[in-house]
Amino acid sequence: MKIKRAVVSVSSKAGLSDLALFLTKVGVEILSTGGTKKYLEGIGVNPIEVSAYTGFPEIMDGRVKTLHPKVHGGILNIRDNEEHQKAMKTHGISHIDMIVVNLYPFIEVVSKGCTFEDAIENIDIGGPSMIRAAAKNFKYVTVVVDPEDYVKVIENMTANDGATTEELRFYLARKVFALTSAYDRAITDYLSKI
Repeated sequence: MKIKRAVVSVSSKAGLSDLALFLTKVGVEILSTGGTKKYLEGIGVNPIEVSAYTGFPEIMDGRVKTLHPKVHGGILNIRDNEEHQKAMKTHGISHIDMIVVNLYPFIEVVSKGCTFEDAIENIDIGGPSMIRAAAKNFKYVTVVVDPEDYVKVIENMTANDGATTEELRFYLARKVFALTSAYDRAITDYLSKI
């Protein structure tokens, strides 16, 4: 699948500049939010604010920003399903081909000691929703949750004229479900001690 549009929204910016600059160089449109958008602008990448794409502002102190049909429809649509593509057209939804997300640092925050309220605010909702959607639809969408995989993605896209292979997408999708499982386990363990 050739990558034309990506959502990039990360807590950790480690290694992001190389990937973001590469994506820009090969003509990928980048959608982003908040601190990630500011970081990308600072390195010369000009992302589109997710709210400009969806036509709906971030609300509730940023608790709701990517939870929108234009984001999730763009990720979850089956590209060779005529009804899905008809719905995309009817509702003005564009394909999203890549998700680059790492989650709020819940484990790091609670391991340092924090208030219960801070722990709750560091439970990511939009991130897990996007990466799980992309992993479910790995046949069409590349999902990257580990900065260690940025080089693999760059190499794969370079070798395949801006596309990624299904083999890579499946490898990356498996990592998503391992991550979300561990993330939910950490939240469960924390709440069980309260």
